[in-house]
Amino acid sequence: MSDEMTRPAGEVGPDVGMGKVDPELAKKFQEEAVRVVKAGEEVGVHLRVIGALAFWHHCPEYGYLQEKLNRVYTDIDFAGYGKQSREISKFFGTIGYEEDPEINAFHAEGGRFVFNNPANHIHVDVFMDKLDFCHPIPWKGRLEVDSITIPLAELLLEKMQIVKINEKDIIDTIMLLLEHEIDANDEDHINSQRVAKLCAGEWGLWRTTSMNLEKVRDYLPHLDLDEEHKQIVTMRIAELLSAMDDYPKGTKWKLRARIGDKVKWYNEID
Repeated sequence: MSDEMTRPAGEVGPDVGMGKVDPELAKKFQEEAVRVVKAGEEVGVHLRVIGALAFWHHCPEYGYLQEKLNRVYTDIDFAGYGKQSREISKFFGTIGYEEDPEINAFHAEGGRFVFNNPANHIHVDVFMDKLDFCHPIPWKGRLEVDSITIPLAELLLEKMQIVKINEKDIIDTIMLLLEHEIDANDEDHINSQRVAKLCAGEWGLWRTTSMNLEKVRDYLPHLDLDEEHKQIVTMRIAELLSAMDDYPKGTKWKLRARIGDKVKWYNEID
């Protein structure tokens, strides 16, 4: 394997979003996320769940791991289309949410809106067109692929783009990898070609995703899972890494790969 393909394991960050699970509170978050998406569809507003609740929704068999491993919900995150910004802002007002004009004016340029529901005390973030933290994960034209959440490939990359990945992100990733096979399409699979294509477009995303997939694999011995489950996750990680390595890379990607870690390859997050 060439130098640019090596992947040091790194470290796992602090346990943000971990704690004692309140089943009733968790249920409130789960039901509200679905309610918002369905209400949006009724008026032509396309919203899809991202974050921990999206992983729970897509993992009916293994979603129990969030409670078992002390994964808690703190808010609800949605993906939306920037072209519907005005409609989204108006829509949340019709379903009981309030926005802070000053906060939203501050975040608008970055494509993010914040809403709060005074009745159920739920905080909502809506990200337009992409998630842009350590690396941008775009979803233009992709929200219609799935009905409640963003597509599984983007859902995986949402976690894998985090340079300082946390235990909560690893738990969500393991759930997804247990629940869904790897394939070259979006039919209830993690679309390896979509993952590979986005990583082939940016060496930095490839670098961080590769590193984090190995972190997930290396973290398995520390979790209370049976050996069969650990083997499934390990196998699917290997399939993803293989697809990412095999996907054709352009000249820009190859030139950046030569530089490697000598130059920072990700955006710092405050």
